[in-house]
Amino acid sequence: MLAERPITPSTLSVKDLPWQIKWDINTCTKCGRCTSVCPVNAIELGVFRKREINAPMGLSAKPTTTFSTFYGIRQRTDPAYSCIGCAMCNMVCPNNAIRPERQYDSTTLEFQNNRGGQSRTRGGRRNNSESLLDQIKFIRISMLTDPALDAGRHEFEMRTLLGRVLSPEAELKALRENGWMPPVREIYPLVIGGMSFGALSPNMWEGIQMAVAYLNEELNMPVRVCTGEGGCPPRLLRSRFLKYVILQIASGYFGWDEIIHAIPEMKEDPCAVEIKYGQGAKPGDGGLLMWYKVNKLIAAIRGVPKGVSLPSPPTHQTQYSIEESVAKMIQSMSMAWGFRVPVYPKISASSTSMAVLNNLVRNPYAAGLAIDGEDGGTGAAYNISMNHMGHPIASSIRDCYNALCTAGAQNEIPLIAGGGIGKHGNLAANAAALIMLGASMVQIGKYVMQAGAGCLGSEKDRCNVCNIGVCPKGITSQDPRLYRRLDPEKVAERVVDFYLSFDTELRKVFAPLGRSTSLPIGMSDALGISDKDAADRLGIKYVI
Repeated sequence: MLAERPITPSTLSVKDLPWQIKWDINTCTKCGRCTSVCPVNAIELGVFRKREINAPMGLSAKPTTTFSTFYGIRQRTDPAYSCIGCAMCNMVCPNNAIRPERQYDSTTLEFQNNRGGQSRTRGGRRNNSESLLDQIKFIRISMLTDPALDAGRHEFEMRTLLGRVLSPEAELKALRENGWMPPVREIYPLVIGGMSFGALSPNMWEGIQMAVAYLNEELNMPVRVCTGEGGCPPRLLRSRFLKYVILQIASGYFGWDEIIHAIPEMKEDPCAVEIKYGQGAKPGDGGLLMWYKVNKLIAAIRGVPKGVSLPSPPTHQTQYSIEESVAKMIQSMSMAWGFRVPVYPKISASSTSMAVLNNLVRNPYAAGLAIDGEDGGTGAAYNISMNHMGHPIASSIRDCYNALCTAGAQNEIPLIAGGGIGKHGNLAANAAALIMLGASMVQIGKYVMQAGAGCLGSEKDRCNVCNIGVCPKGITSQDPRLYRRLDPEKVAERVVDFYLSFDTELRKVFAPLGRSTSLPIGMSDALGISDKDAADRLGIKYVI
């Protein structure tokens, strides 16, 4: 028997909601576990009255109405408490008596979820199941021309360079004229992108940092992690593990007072400094940490009052051009660490990406360019931005790499690609495709949450409540009742596992190419796709 809440004038019908709760009264023991773990209070436990109409056969007898009272579960139909399909109720139910079911026909919730005049925000990627990267094939298989390598037994140089890579002659010239050479870091080509201490829970952040330290010190994999906007704990700034961290500075400058004050006490230099100008989830807009997550600890690190939303401006308020950015921000950050640390900007992928890159080529202080495509996003973003703004990462990276080739600087400035990589679990294939299109390395965010901590969000609008601090897994919540569900050591173990599997799969792609001493950056003749327009746009082979 399935119980449904009756329609009232102030609410929608259960049938109007994309996720509907199915509950079996016969197996439910009314323990209340499901209602206690529901992150959005979509279900309620109570005493309900049920109406039943008995219609006897024939025309002489009139129908009768009876009412019965029962204890049970019912779904709330108020749009503010609509089910998000996370299935936490099913996970904790001892009798499998309750579950959410997706209704794939059109619903009216999309017309009702802007109550109070507030546009809907969510955390997660756009609700689009398509991915161009998944359509790309690797078609150049070396057998007799260039013998293929043994992926399991051959040694591969799975490293890339972050920083301004100059020829020996150019480095000596820079040393004579400027007194310094551009710093360069040798790192692993898969970087954990910016997810801040505040956006992620303390347990999730600690688990990622533990995994990165283990990968570096025990497995000799030089993996790096970006802090995101918001600074980082003072203990990390003064530890030897800082060398595995990329510090991000964004337009809100949150947490940077603590970082600047810690510079004299730093035992190690950070791996790099990333200056964020845009992100894939909301191009042209600043970051946003909603007030649900700004507890006492986060407020102290960021230097703000407790319990207030923290929006970042869309631009750095003292910079209005790339030339000004290089002169003021990139150069000043380089000077802060004595020109020992690479400094590079991060932008949203757009039709202006090449204009930014062309200006960076002419300036010796820029150490690279990170580009975040339209499918990126783990933070709070408006639906209108996430679903309808941005530029695909594949064509943006390809255009920028071709521009570098035209300028003769394709081996000088590294391109860092992000946004939708591994969106459907094909992380190694997507990363290899972007490397062959011209990226020196790729960065991921949502994939770490999904593979490392069991994130429930999906591109079909399941869960995706990272922004409001009620994450049912405790990944993106600052509520100790929620993030205590997450074991940092288990997170670290899973992150290490997927890095090892990624490394194996990447070797499986590169081995048939006959490449082992360096990454096949820009090796586009190895790629093919069955979409003629995409093949022409990316400059790869059309295969069918």
